[in-house]
Order: sequence, then C-alpha cells, then structure tokens
Amino acid sequence: MANDADLLEVVRLLDNACKEAGFFYVKGHGITESLMKEVRDVTRKFFQLPYEEKLKIKMTPQSGYRGYQRIGENVTKGKPDMHEAIDCYTPIRPGKYGDLAKPMEGSNLWPENPTNFEELLENYINLCRDLSRKIMRGIALALGGAIDAFEGETAGDAFWVLRLIGYPVDIPEEQRTDTGCGAHTDYGLLTLVNQDDDICALEVQNRSGEWIYATPIPGTFVCNIGDMLKVWSNGIYQPTLHRVVNNSPRYRVSVAFFYESNFDAAIEPVQFCREKTGGAAKYEKVVYGEHLVKKVLTNFVM
Repeated sequence: MANDADLLEVVRLLDNACKEAGFFYVKGHGITESLMKEVRDVTRKFFQLPYEEKLKIKMTPQSGYRGYQRIGENVTKGKPDMHEAIDCYTPIRPGKYGDLAKPMEGSNLWPENPTNFEELLENYINLCRDLSRKIMRGIALALGGAIDAFEGETAGDAFWVLRLIGYPVDIPEEQRTDTGCGAHTDYGLLTLVNQDDDICALEVQNRSGEWIYATPIPGTFVCNIGDMLKVWSNGIYQPTLHRVVNNSPRYRVSVAFFYESNFDAAIEPVQFCREKTGGAAKYEKVVYGEHLVKKVLTNFVM
C-alpha cells in the first residue's frame, strides 16, 4: 500500500477532513444512486401513511426502543425535535450482553407497508456496514495505525443504528419549535447520511462557530465522525456539532446510518494516538453500550 499513490492521497484527504471539519462527502462508494433514492422513497411512502397505520410499529420501552416515533417524541438537550422517525438497531437477543443491553434487547419492527420495506432496508444496511468498515480502514491508516486497527475488540462486531427521518412542514403552531433536530454530536465512530437531493436543511458548525449547509450532492453520502472516535484517537479527531433546520416548504427525508464500535467495547485512547498527543490520555474509558443506553433512555418522550 505504501506504493499506491491514489490510496495515499485518499488517506491524506480523509485525515485532513477529519481534523479540519469532522464532516466530508463520499462518492464512488459502490452504492448506486438509484438504491439511495429508493430507500428515501420507501421511507417517504411510509411517513405518508395514515397515523393509525404508522402506530402499528410504535416505539415503546417494550420494543427495545425500536420502531416509529411521532413528531416531538425525540428530544435533543431537553427540546422536542420537529421530525418523525423509525429507529432500528442491531438485533440483540436476550442476555447477549447481560444487564448492559437489557433496555434495548429485541428485534426491529418493520412495517408491512410498503411491502418491500424490510427486504430493501436489510440489503441497504448490509451495504452501509461494508462501506463504513472500508472508510474506518482508511481512518485507521490516516491516524497512523494498522489497517485493521478498528477490527477485533474495538469494532470487529460493529453495532449499527439506522434512523429513517421525516421532517414535516405543516406542524401546528402550538407544537412547533425552530429545529427539525437540535445541535448534537453523534455517539459512535462514523455516520453515513443519505439526504434528499434538493433540500438544504442539514447544518454543520464550522470552526468559526458559523452554521453552514451540508449541501446535498446527488449520489454522495455526507459522512461525519462521532464521540467514540474522539475518545479512541485521544482528541486528534473531534466530532462536529450539527443540526437540522427545514425551512423548505416541502417534506424532507433523511436516512442516517450510524456505524458504532462493538456494543460491549471499552473505548479508550489508543497508545499510538496518545504518543502523538503528549502521552497522557485526555479522555476516560467509555463502554459504548452504556453510553448508548444512557442516551436512548433520555432521548424520548413517550
């Protein structure tokens, strides 16, 4: 690989993007633009169904926090978000992680309509997992590690989260807040965002504190790094605050795939990143599953 100039250039660009922005676009990734659009279209069709139909897969604590949530049920920093969503997680069989994952044990709730929903999304999830693993190999090289640095106990059995999100525009005045999703960083290693091509709504805070659009580029994923990568890299890479403000007069769809560490992984600054940053660990060890469960239990109003 040391003699592969094209690969080295991609790794250099990846390193620069993670250090300077925490966000980047990925193209030439092998997932067809038609499939990306089909996933958005089937998501939109579900959200267009009558409310009673959507409630058939309603998220509850008993469902392992999987399923459909209404507008305002997702909360960011205490404020209701103006979106509806379906939340999906890696299936967890009872007892697999002991008490650690108990609140989230279960399988995903797939709607019966549209009829191709489950098959399409299962295929899409597998493709996103493969793509994310490849990007994480590039990030490992960019940090100066081995290509398989995120395999094994760190992310060899990577947990994933999928959120299918709809941002309506016809929200009653008494219910409305100004953001579709409040400012936050993501919890895991890497996020792939598949957003509508023709609506600017995803905003990223740049280094000057300004909010700028992650303008849609057809056929690309908007990617961003998360909290676990910050800890693992000892702060060399920092996740970036982002939010969604849908000022468009049209309904917006976004499908976010979150590639995480192993659910029970204890993430701490890795030795070679500590050596690059003065030797001391800047962050305490974090068990990813504990981090996620704590967020999930405080993110929803039901």
